[in-house]
Amino acid sequence: MGLFSFTQDVAIDLGTANTIISYNGKIVVDEPSVVAIDSSKKMIAVGERAKQMHEKTNPNINTIRPLRDGVIADFYACEMMMRGLIEKVNMGNKLFTPSLRMVIGVPYGSTEVELRAVRDSAEHAGGRDVYLIYEPMASALGIGLDVLAPEGNMVVDIGGGSTEIAVISLGGIVSNGSLRTAGDDFTADIQEYMSRQHNVRVSERMAERIKIHVGSALTDLGDEAPQDYIVHGPNRITAMPIEVPVCYQEIAHCIDKSIMKIENAIISALEATPPELYADIVHNGIYLAGGGALLRGLDKRLENKINIPFHIAENPLYCVAKGTALALNDLNYPFLMR
Repeated sequence: MGLFSFTQDVAIDLGTANTIISYNGKIVVDEPSVVAIDSSKKMIAVGERAKQMHEKTNPNINTIRPLRDGVIADFYACEMMMRGLIEKVNMGNKLFTPSLRMVIGVPYGSTEVELRAVRDSAEHAGGRDVYLIYEPMASALGIGLDVLAPEGNMVVDIGGGSTEIAVISLGGIVSNGSLRTAGDDFTADIQEYMSRQHNVRVSERMAERIKIHVGSALTDLGDEAPQDYIVHGPNRITAMPIEVPVCYQEIAHCIDKSIMKIENAIISALEATPPELYADIVHNGIYLAGGGALLRGLDKRLENKINIPFHIAENPLYCVAKGTALALNDLNYPFLMR
């Protein structure tokens, strides 16, 4: 291969909302999946800097979220974003560009075309050997479950663009559900609700802040209830500035239908689970991962609905990233895709 050839391993959680890169077993990049491109198609910012520009640009700058519903919606922008974020990884050698061996998490419901798009983007961004792993399997690895054991474990990974549900046993996915309802849908529900109920126009970023501050899956959180969040924005009819306090009960009502879709998908996956594995799941409980797992009261709501214990993973945002990093250590795992 020559004197100066060397390979570096990177694990990537290519998410709709955030892209997380792990190098040498450590999270080294955790940035929004946003890229800013000027009128000549040149990248001018990526990650957090690009997100700060989002919804504030002039006609010469375009901010793009390359992924929608967990899959690539803009191939060129995704390639630019991956290249820009990989450059943020300090690989310790500035003289030579290393060959990259990558493991990338992808939604279980991805089509062959969507998987090909991820692989092509990774190769154009510098990947020599590209492996793909389904996100629920990566989540299970990141949570610390023994995915090769003859035992049923169920993982629900609620990301930004998709919710991945999987029953895992013996290194494979036995039953699953993959739906394009997740954190972005909660944000859209909040935008629509604020416009309809309070006559105030809110941006996507403001709706996301509302979700973080007062988002809830339950209308009664007891002592854990957050304080009302004050929203400033233009009146939808008069364009005059108004101030609206929003409480968590309102948000629980407005995102209720989206959460019900996730509940029904979990129940459908359980219905398709063989009885022996079902018994294991009842005993072990169901694990919640992804940013959606941080929604207040979600575990309690699902537990009350399904009558099975729900456990929120430690650092749920990083489960897929940790799992892809662990998969890099053993590329002989049967569930890795070349």
